[in-house]
Amino acid sequence: QNLPAKLINGGIAGLIGVTCVFPIDLAKTRLQNQQNGSRLYTSMSDCLIKTIRSEGYFGMYRGAAVNLTLVTPEKAIKLAANDFFRQHLSKDGKLTLVKEMLAGCGAGTCQVIVTTPMEMLKIQLQDAGRIAAQRKLMPETVAAGTVETKSPTAMQLTRQLLREKGIAGLYKGLGATLLRDVPFSIIYFPLFANLNNLGKKDVDGPAPFYVSFISGCLAGSTAAVAVNPVDVIKTRLQSLNRASTEDTYSGVTDCIRKIMRNEGPSAFLKGAYCRALVIAPLFGIAQVIYFLGVGEFILSFMPKKHD
Repeated sequence: QNLPAKLINGGIAGLIGVTCVFPIDLAKTRLQNQQNGSRLYTSMSDCLIKTIRSEGYFGMYRGAAVNLTLVTPEKAIKLAANDFFRQHLSKDGKLTLVKEMLAGCGAGTCQVIVTTPMEMLKIQLQDAGRIAAQRKLMPETVAAGTVETKSPTAMQLTRQLLREKGIAGLYKGLGATLLRDVPFSIIYFPLFANLNNLGKKDVDGPAPFYVSFISGCLAGSTAAVAVNPVDVIKTRLQSLNRASTEDTYSGVTDCIRKIMRNEGPSAFLKGAYCRALVIAPLFGIAQVIYFLGVGEFILSFMPKKHD
């Protein structure tokens, strides 16, 4: 598959995937942000029901615009980088597992340029409703005298962060994002490639469609659950608004220490089930788009260059 087609496929897959699974992603953020003493939601379904009740159906899509705008460049960078590194690393012979992991590592490192600000903004928007709902349902967790403010838009948030903290404001949690996305890609890309190879009928041909689909779902959810503890840390570090009874954190190690002390090790698995449910269909959908060759179909209408 040539790179332009791959990028179009990745972009379309990202847009469709995000639209399908965004409410589950919102539940993941809210569940991960809950601390003991201010627990509003007991599970993913409870979170979604309460969200619809207090914020309406579209409340589940808070922050979706940011995600939809930036998911295409994010996917493009990730796919292009993984391809680039795989090609370079296979020049001197066979692509070993270590080389596959290195390519994944390179892809994960490159994508954080877009991922960090995207997640930073998305998390504020997704979590705004949780703070508002706590104010209504659990007033004791909100400091007395705090005024209820209207949820900011992504543009207002971006302007505010840039004004107060400069470009670094948008890159808060960069270290944690790297700690999540690099291991994720190191696990996902080789695991997918090897699972996919197992299902090939012959060595040179492509694997049957259902094999790629299942491999994408399995590799995606395995990698997602494996890096969930770092995802919890990243969500906590990137959240700017907190209820008065909730901890704030100065960095990754401070965050790990306080979560261990106040909530115990199980807190690192918060939202893991949601994250696996988000990631599996995202990669499954991506495989469908690749298989259908949507990118190639679009490119076939482009004027051909004559040599």
